Order: sequence, then structure tokens, then C-alpha cells
Amino acid sequence: MRKNILITGASSGLGEGMARQFAARGRSLALCARRTDRLEALAEELKGAYPGISVVTRALDVNDHDRVFRVFGEFREELGSLDRVIVNAGIGKGQPVGKGRFDANRTTLQTNLVAAAAQVEAAVEIFREQRAGHLAVISSFAAIRGFPGTMTAYAASKAGIATFVAGTRIELRRTPIKVTDIQPGFIESEMTERNAGVPLVTRAEPGVRALVKAIEAEPAKAYVPGWPWTPLSLVVRLAPDALLKKFL
Repeated sequence: MRKNILITGASSGLGEGMARQFAARGRSLALCARRTDRLEALAEELKGAYPGISVVTRALDVNDHDRVFRVFGEFREELGSLDRVIVNAGIGKGQPVGKGRFDANRTTLQTNLVAAAAQVEAAVEIFREQRAGHLAVISSFAAIRGFPGTMTAYAASKAGIATFVAGTRIELRRTPIKVTDIQPGFIESEMTERNAGVPLVTRAEPGVRALVKAIEAEPAKAYVPGWPWTPLSLVVRLAPDALLKKFL
């Protein structure tokens, strides 16, 4: 059993939901995010509900790459080991290309790709020293192919980190370290609320349950929830560009 679990972006949305699910399963947690007020409130709630677990927190902006390595190391020292790291922190602020919002696209690429790669590096460095561990990266169904409009930079960032994770998994295939790429479809969260009209949104609670179930299975890759996103992955991969533009 993976006892000590680190989750980035844990103050809200899917990160908060996963923290609740793992706490209910008796796991100790290392939680980090930018919003420390929400993070501390969550930690106190979980420790009160599940007295047998440890919950430690740190403020972390994942775009501060040096701090990512420091915080991960501090969590390991405090808990004694890190058995699983879930790279979850990310944003969805992309804008159509050439519309004067390179700032939004740059931030999306930096956070979802470069900062996520820093978290992968920090986690795997610890796992190599421990000779054990499970890395789970929350990429996205959007990693499948290019998407238009506000999803262009987002999809590119998720495709980039999915490829980075795949290479990391190949690198570590003869070691005890497991690597998983989780590619969720649309699960109810603050991100989907900001993007009204996205199709086939799964409610938060069943969506997070499906995420946790997939992570616990430790596959190489999983679409979550499996229905309808596994069959849709084939459809979307082969769909003509004009069809994507029509529905997005």
C-alpha cells in the first residue's frame, strides 16, 4: 500500500477531492498549493475526521521550480518517505492564437508543461534514492491531439507533459518505480465552471472516485472516467479537424 501521498494543487478541485478520498482510505498526506488558507482548513478537517493519519502542508507555487524541489524534500523528511506523488497542479487559461493573449498561452504552457516537468523531476529524484515510489501525473484527455480556440495552448501543454511522462516511464521500466499518466475527461471543478458549455461533464464526486481508483491501479495510462472517455479517445483521435472546430 502507498502510505504517504503527496498531492500538488490540493487546495481545491480535483486535488482537494483526491485528498479527501485518500484520507478516507487511511493514507497520510503531503498537500501543497498556493492558497494556504484553504489548504490549512482542509488539513485540519481531515486530521479531525481521520485521527490515525498525518497531514502536512506547504505553500507552493509550482512555477517556482527551486521551491518545488525544496518542498518535496521537506515533505519526505517530515513523513519519512514519499510513496506516491500526484502531479495535479495546473491551469486552463489558454486563448486563441494570434489574438493578443500570448501572456495567457505562455502561462498555460509554463504551468502545465515546464512546472509539471519540475514536479516529475523532483519526485523521481526522491524515488530513485528510495528505490521505490509511484508517480501519477494528471494530464488530460486533451493530450490526444491539437484542439482549436481556447484549448490550443492547453492541449499542447498536456500533450507535452504526457510525452515527458511516457519517456520517464520507459526510462524507469526496469526499476521498482511505477509511472502513470492519468488523462481525465471533463470532471466538474473550478476549471469546468470557468469554461461553460464543455460537453460530457462528470459530477465531481464520481469523477474523483474514478481518478483515485485509476491511480490506485497504477496503469501506464488511463482515461478517466473510463466511460465514455476510453472509446471517445479513438473517435477524437480520428475525427476531421472541421468536426472538432464545429463542436468546440
